[in-house]
Amino acid sequence: MTTATHDDWLHRAKTFAPRSTHLIDGADEPGGGSTFLAVSPRDGRVLAEVADAGAAEVDAAVAAARRAFDHGPWPRLAPADRGRVLTRLADLLEEHRQDLALTVTLEMGKPITDAHDIELRAVTNTFRWYGQLADKLTDESPHTAPDALALVTREPAGVVGAVVPWNFPLTLAGWKVAPALAAGCTVVLKPSENSPLSALLLGRLALEAGLPPGVLNVVAGDGPVAGRALGLHPDVDVLAFTGSTAVGRHFLRYAADSNLKRVWLELGGKSPNIVLPDAPDLEKAAATAAWGIFFNQGEMCTAPSRLLVHSSIAEQVTEAVVARARALRVGDPLDPATEMGALVGRDHLDRVLGHVHAAVDDGARLRAGGARTLTETGGVYLEPTVFDQVDPAGRLAREEIFGPVLSVLTFDDLDEAVALANATEYGLAAGLWTSDLSTAHQVSRALKAGTVWVNCYEEGDLTVPFGGMKQSGNGRDKSAHALEKYTELKTTWIQL
Repeated sequence: MTTATHDDWLHRAKTFAPRSTHLIDGADEPGGGSTFLAVSPRDGRVLAEVADAGAAEVDAAVAAARRAFDHGPWPRLAPADRGRVLTRLADLLEEHRQDLALTVTLEMGKPITDAHDIELRAVTNTFRWYGQLADKLTDESPHTAPDALALVTREPAGVVGAVVPWNFPLTLAGWKVAPALAAGCTVVLKPSENSPLSALLLGRLALEAGLPPGVLNVVAGDGPVAGRALGLHPDVDVLAFTGSTAVGRHFLRYAADSNLKRVWLELGGKSPNIVLPDAPDLEKAAATAAWGIFFNQGEMCTAPSRLLVHSSIAEQVTEAVVARARALRVGDPLDPATEMGALVGRDHLDRVLGHVHAAVDDGARLRAGGARTLTETGGVYLEPTVFDQVDPAGRLAREEIFGPVLSVLTFDDLDEAVALANATEYGLAAGLWTSDLSTAHQVSRALKAGTVWVNCYEEGDLTVPFGGMKQSGNGRDKSAHALEKYTELKTTWIQL
């Protein structure tokens, strides 16, 4: 855990001087001269003038990755050697933990305690885990007739384009980059234009760890230009994306309009969190519901944004959540005591407030929050917000808000709870609170979600896969299953 004080972090922030050029073929690349400003949502301060990738920069990065894959050593290294580089990178991430945490906090507003203790722990563990896994994968030799030998081998898929969002800029980059590199692929990483600085630092640390030039390239730029160029590029073999469902559709179109590259999508969510009267601890259920929706300012695809509570306990649970919302400490993300920091930017704040105002107009009852706060800082802050009496068919209950806004809905029986939970186009995650083992199994099976947490939320480790159903996407991050996205199966049949 971080032991630095508020003053320590403020001092480090004063001397913050991030790298702001692309990393292409192992070298700093300023590009064609176009730039954009990285602005901190903490206080509106300009952090850096960042090189802005156009089609030319993306093409150069893909060409470098293509050469590194077709002719370089990385895909041809023994898996154990690739693993050693990834574990060295994990060591460097730990060594530079404070610099990386500060970068994440300044560029996207996450509380420094969460950046240091949670985000950096997660990305470090990811590279270490895949580094240790790299030489433990096996191919297959199916049983055949005595006169033949069949081999089924997994081979690296080629050049991977990884497009990742701003809410967990390092963790989600790690979930794509680490398994791709472990499999022997080369990568072009495009971070969000809202959080490019941490990814650019990650790229430099990967070089220091021993990754050959061209194996990991990082280009900063926006989605409509750089992201589109990556999605349409004929030399990209696999595209891995985390972000909105709307943008995910664009990447599928880009693949169809180019080389039919494989596209793996982890998209939006409107996750239900069901609390039954027999929950083992109602106070814990309410506390976890509040933590889940307000953690990371609610900017999570898995955020339990729909709290479904049995009508017999609805007011008790809602009051407990409202009390926690009102007590939550919103403040300077550089203060280790802050529990909720800044939203990523003014445009995003306006979108979230638009949902709040629409919910009031639609008849939902505002129980807590609902307004901008700390405006004197120049930053982008919103009060933790809770609504009840929410129409299940209304926008508040159906659309992803991606902010600290909770909808409380009630039900009278289990069938109604499952129907409400599944009444969404998304299927990323869900929560369930019950003491009955049969109920836990039956409801978990009935919920259309890639992950179901029982009597907890946001728990798990790298051994289990993560991904969605329905319009929350396809494929899986984390676990050994993630390697399936970055490998091709080849059958070799030998007649003896």
